[in-house]
Amino acid sequence: MSPTNEVHVDVEGRTLTISNLDKVLYPRTGTTKGEVLNYYAQVSPVLLPHLKDRAVTRIRWPHGVEGSSFFEKNAPAGTPSWVRTATVSTTGSRTGKGDGTLRFPICDDLATLTWLANLAALELHVHQWTVDAKGRPRKPNRLVIDLDPGEPAGLHECAQVALLVRAALAERDLGCTPVTSGSKGLHLYAPLPDTGRGSLDSDGTTTVAREVAEALQKEHPDLVTATMTKAKRPGKVFLDWSQNSGSKTTVSPYSLRGRDRPTVAAPLTWDEVEEGAEDDLALDQLTFDQVLERVAAMGDVFEA
Repeated sequence: MSPTNEVHVDVEGRTLTISNLDKVLYPRTGTTKGEVLNYYAQVSPVLLPHLKDRAVTRIRWPHGVEGSSFFEKNAPAGTPSWVRTATVSTTGSRTGKGDGTLRFPICDDLATLTWLANLAALELHVHQWTVDAKGRPRKPNRLVIDLDPGEPAGLHECAQVALLVRAALAERDLGCTPVTSGSKGLHLYAPLPDTGRGSLDSDGTTTVAREVAEALQKEHPDLVTATMTKAKRPGKVFLDWSQNSGSKTTVSPYSLRGRDRPTVAAPLTWDEVEEGAEDDLALDQLTFDQVLERVAAMGDVFEA
């Protein structure tokens, strides 16, 4: 690689080599790697708290979003020694069946975030559980329900269903916060109370989410489905309860998405969701520049 394609930058006392800043990662909008790095640097004050203590699975697009991508769980070869990692067993339901371990990076600081973005890790996905100071997984501290619309349903229908889910969770003394997926739908996050040894594990949170989904499917069969089979989803919103499994992840709030445009998983206010439930043109997936404007004006609206 030509030295002109590399720059050395100091990020919070860490020296990083950044390459190919002019490389276009989103051809439709002409968005470059440099702009992606700039987005993650600017949004880091609100993004990093959502990544704190969570094992990060990355989806990388080394040749841009029109090229091939790959999931990466383990910290790759050449990971700087200062990057915090957690070695997690793959035995049982924590990260999937099998024997062995995975060594995940933990993105707690801007230097690690910049390092990941330089690897074209556009999407940052995390579990619903966190790790302690020694890297040991804790029980989940939140529940998530992914609202995935089947065409011709869209965000309008997702907003209507989000209000139903909010009410159903409230009956269980749980609040929740809406986040656009950056793709087609919405994510709803419900923080879980820490009740010590009696706290729910991942199987327990999955059960709660599934109960909510199946109850709403029964009450609103024309609008809601809890069935994963895509053939049964047209015009309905699928309530994906399975992302509470210990082995599964959800894209982090404020992460970019590897779509044709640089959209973001963006937290919303409930006022916006209520408007979106009334007006089918009120909600849209937001791009990174729109999200930066929102953060500058409103801060982090993630209520949970």
